[in-house]
Amino acid sequence: MTKESSKRERGEVAQEPARERQEPARERQEPPRDRIVACAQDLFHRHGIRGVGVEAIAEAAGTNKMTLYRHFDSKDDLILEYLNRKGRMADELWAEIEALSPGDPAGQLHGFVHEAARRIACDERGCDLANATVELTEAGHPGLKVIEDFKVRQRDRLAKLCEAAHASQPGLLADAIVLLIEGAQVSRQSVGAEGPSASLVSAGEAVIVAFGVAPSVTAGPRAAGPPSRSRSALAARPPRAGGPTSARS
Repeated sequence: MTKESSKRERGEVAQEPARERQEPARERQEPPRDRIVACAQDLFHRHGIRGVGVEAIAEAAGTNKMTLYRHFDSKDDLILEYLNRKGRMADELWAEIEALSPGDPAGQLHGFVHEAARRIACDERGCDLANATVELTEAGHPGLKVIEDFKVRQRDRLAKLCEAAHASQPGLLADAIVLLIEGAQVSRQSVGAEGPSASLVSAGEAVIVAFGVAPSVTAGPRAAGPPSRSRSALAARPPRAGGPTSARS
């Protein structure tokens, strides 16, 4: 075990977040609980759940451990709030997709893949909820149920969209899209943005059309750039300085 991995196991990584944060005056006007959750979200995204201790979170939030534990009984409670918030942020993606292609399920389906690809390209950390699944190794950890429920809900909602777009096998198409996106996230993390994840849009379009869904003019290629405000657990937002998904769903 390396010194870095040993520190990560003890939660000693990222103990100096304060110097990375910006706009402290504005942020410290927010209620302590909101600051704690926002800082935990930022640090968990960048360093992992097990790579950040409560001391680092409290310091980044401009508070202390006593205040943190006043709002959260344990680090696990804070992790649950983080996971639930990431899920809520990811759910905002659906409203964005509907707004881009109103009344056009096929366009929304294509847009879903385009947006997922854009977010994956912009963030090497991948899906925060999937990353958390790897880190939460304790059997029966309540966070695992939160993640499972979210992933199932996203897949079912995608299947309904596939059905509305008149796909020949909506459930199978939804599974194929989920597998493409999940695989692209892992590829982005392991070999970078120039690897197989760069082909997500092309692969996704080919699969969608193969299931009988026509290409939609309203879901054309999306401009490259930073992700929009809401984050999917499919591809979490790159953390803003002093900082999110993921739908960082």
